[in-house]
Formats: sequence, C-alpha cells, structure tokens
Amino acid sequence: MIAHMSRPATHRATLDDVARAAGVSRSTASRVIAGYGPASAATRDRVVEAAGQLGYAPNPAARALVTGTGFRLVVAVVGATPDVLHDPYVDRVVSTAASMCAPHDVGVSLRWLSLNAPSDLYAMASDPSVHSVLLVNTTQAVLDAVPARLLGRVVSIGVGSPQVPGFDVDNGGAAAATLAHLYDSGRRRIAMVTGPQWMPCTHRPVESYLAAMRAAGLPARSVEGDFTVASGRTGMAEVLHRWPDTDAVFAGSDAMALGALAVLRERGVDVPGDIAVAGFDDVPFAALSAPALTTATHPVEEIAAGAVTALMAGSRVPPATAYASRLVLRESA
Repeated sequence: MIAHMSRPATHRATLDDVARAAGVSRSTASRVIAGYGPASAATRDRVVEAAGQLGYAPNPAARALVTGTGFRLVVAVVGATPDVLHDPYVDRVVSTAASMCAPHDVGVSLRWLSLNAPSDLYAMASDPSVHSVLLVNTTQAVLDAVPARLLGRVVSIGVGSPQVPGFDVDNGGAAAATLAHLYDSGRRRIAMVTGPQWMPCTHRPVESYLAAMRAAGLPARSVEGDFTVASGRTGMAEVLHRWPDTDAVFAGSDAMALGALAVLRERGVDVPGDIAVAGFDDVPFAALSAPALTTATHPVEEIAAGAVTALMAGSRVPPATAYASRLVLRESA
C-alpha cells in the first residue's frame, strides 16, 4: 500500500517524495525510474505507482547525468567558418531532426565543427548530456577523429565509414542525368561551377562531369564555388571571361545557379537561348526564378529522417545509404 502524502499544490514531486511513498531508498527509486539496475517486480510496481500518484516527472538532464544516455542530439556541421550554420540546408536538417527526436524526449542542438575538429568531438563524446551526434558536411579528417566513445551513436549526412554510417543523396547520378539532358538538347560547350574542394560531397558531381565530357569528346571547363549565390555570380563571370563561347552551365547547387542566372540577366544574355543553366537541390526558389530553374532534387528531409531514425533506434545500418535524385525540367535548360 502506498502511503498517503499531502503536500501543497504548488510543490513539484521529487525523487525523494517517490522513494518515501514507495517505501524504498532514493537509489532504488532512481534505478526504477531510469530503467536500469536490479529491482524486484514488486518494488518496480510500488515505485511506478508512487510516481503516478505524485505526478512525478524525471528531469531529463538529471537522468542523463545518472545513466549517461543523454537527452540531446547534436547536429554538428563541418565548415571553414561558423557561417555554414546559416545555410538553409542546415535549417532543413535541424527541423527534421527536431520533429523526429520529439517523440523520444530528445532535444536537438546545433554546433559548428571546424575542419580540424578532434577536440570538439572528444568533448561531445565525454558530455553525458549528448545522446547522439549527427555529422553534416563530413570530411575524412572528421571521420578519422571520431572517438571510440561516440561509435554506435554517431552517423553522417555525407561521406561515412564502416564505423560511422553515411546517409547521402546520389548527387553523382543527378549530375550525370543533368549533363545528359544538356547534351541531348544540343549543348556542346558545357561549363561547371563546382562546390568547394574540401567537401567530399562535391567530388562525385565533378567526376560525373569529367566523365561526361570525356565520353562526348568535349572540353572540360570548371571553376570552383562554395555553394553560395555570391560564388555563383563570381563563377559565372569567370566562365564568361575564360570561355565566352560557353552554351551551358551546370552549377553544383541551386544557390550558385541562381547567382549565375543573375549575372546572365544583368548582361542581357538569353537563357536558355544563348546559355542554358541547371542546378542541383530543387530549393523552393528554383521554380520562381526568371526563367524557372532546371535542377535535380535533393531529398534533405528524407535523408535527415533516415539518419535520425538510425540514431534513435540504436540499430546497425549499412555503412552507406544512398537516396535517389530526380531531374526537374523547367525553362532555364
């Protein structure tokens, strides 16, 4: 029988209250509430009944300190500077992670990881509040620096490893499909504005571009960007300066493609008549640009959901999970 306890209505039940009501020690009540350690069925029943009658809700932070299971997922975004956290792509990952974690009472926090981030990773591994880590823009250097204490509760959106599962879009296939469309529509002098060299995810589209140009016997023309509108503008201007006969541009992101369109519009170049433009991501603004942007889809929410589901389940998954991309034909190419 649970002892009747009267307390002021404003008093929030504590673990000590539950222990007294159940007639057990505080440590026993803590083990039952946290779900670990030995306790008889009768003891568990008394503690659960007492907690229910008292309306006791365990503090997730305190529970994490005791059990080490953590109460927050860290979305750790790799980048040259903290400005990478302002990328709309990161917003999509974080919002999806938050909705996926909510049913598990796990919060989400956002953190910048420099390109050289071993100390940050070790800090997360030893932080008892960290339930798991979702790496974004992952590099090989970051994968190599993941401490053993994080293994089993860290996954990557991007390149992965046998120890750190990776979830990513097939952007190499998307690039190949886009370039095939440009070639089939009669384009023969196709330039590419690539992503930054330090990001492994940029390598597959570049490889697809070089392979397509080789197979068609066409010259390769590429300039490096950083996935921003500004770099798309700069890249387009460089392409026009170096190769004025260019008749198509494939940009590694929609932001860069939109920057390229802005330069062509300012210079009075007809799109797609003189130069066709295609991007990658299919962001909402892609359909609203002038002309509407031909691009390939990037199912960010689906990828993030898959990665977070793996973390919440704590189950083994393949080292690499690829998500398909679909070409969306619009007016620009």
